[in-house]
Amino acid sequence: MEFHHIPIMLESVLEHLNIRPNGVYVDGTVGGAGHSVEILKRLTGNGRLIAIDQDRDAVETSRERLAAVSDRATVVKSNFVNFDIVLNDLGVGAVDGVLLDLGVSSYQFDHADRGFSYRFDAPLDMRMDQTQDETAADIVNGYSEEELVRILREYGEEPFARRIASNICKTREKKPIRTTFELNELITSSIPASARRNGGHPSKQTYQAIRIALNHELQVLEESIGQMIRRLSSGGRLCIITFHSLEDRIVKNAMRTAERPCICPPDFPVCVCGRLPQGRVITKKPIVPDADELKGNPRAKSAKLRVFEKK
Repeated sequence: MEFHHIPIMLESVLEHLNIRPNGVYVDGTVGGAGHSVEILKRLTGNGRLIAIDQDRDAVETSRERLAAVSDRATVVKSNFVNFDIVLNDLGVGAVDGVLLDLGVSSYQFDHADRGFSYRFDAPLDMRMDQTQDETAADIVNGYSEEELVRILREYGEEPFARRIASNICKTREKKPIRTTFELNELITSSIPASARRNGGHPSKQTYQAIRIALNHELQVLEESIGQMIRRLSSGGRLCIITFHSLEDRIVKNAMRTAERPCICPPDFPVCVCGRLPQGRVITKKPIVPDADELKGNPRAKSAKLRVFEKK
C-alpha cells in the first residue's frame, strides 16, 4: 500500500511557518511528506529541510518524494523527542521553523497489518516504530487490571474503563488476546447497548488509549516542545497540529508557559524569578480546518493548529 498522506491545513501551516527561502526547517513527523514537499519547494539558496519520523515506511517514502523535489532535504529515522540529538548530529544550530503533525497517519490506520485500526482483523500491534519490542498485545495481555483502568481513563477518557479492563483480565486468563477483532468483541460486550447506540465505534477510545500508552505519545510531546522552542532562531516558529484534547492541552500549556514563564506570586511588584519570555503565542485560539477541507478529508475534523514565535 502506498504511503498516502493528505496534509492537514496545508495553507495555514505554510502561512504560519512564515518560510524564509534560506531558512532551516524541521518536520518532526514527516509521514508521507505532504507538508514537507511544499515546505521544500519554497526553499532556495542555503535553505534546508530536516525530516524526522520513527516509522521506517514513512522514512523510505518521504526520502523518495523529497529527493524528487530537491537535494536540500535530509531524512532521519528517529523520534522527535531526540530533536536536539538529531540537530547536533547534523551540525545544525538554530532553526527557523518546526512542524509537528501528531497522531496516526492515514497509512498507518489503513494498513491492516499495523494493527492501529479496529476496522480490520489484524494482530494487536500499534507500534509507530516497528523496531520497538513491546506491542499493543503486550499491554492487553500483560498489564495489571488497575494499570489498564488508568490507561483507558487517562488516555482514552473511556467511561467504561473498569468494565473493559475487568473483562480483558478475565478473558486473557483463558487465552491471550491476540487480534483487533478479539479485542473489539470484548470491548463491545463491556459497554451497555444504550451507550453503544449513542456514540461512535465502541473501540475508538480504548484503541486511542492503548496506542498512546504504547508509543509514549504524551510523554514524548511534553519532553520535546521545550527543546524545539530553544532551538528556534529569532522570529522562528513552532507549529503543532493535534488531534485530541490531551495533546492540545499539553501544547497550549507549554506555549503559554514559554510566553509567560514567570513564577513569582501575583502580588510581587516586580519579577524576581528571572524567567524571561521566550516569545509569543501567535494563535490565542487554535486554527481548525474549514468546511471545504473537511468535505475532502473527514479525518481532519478534530485537528487543531497552534503556533508559537520565538522572541
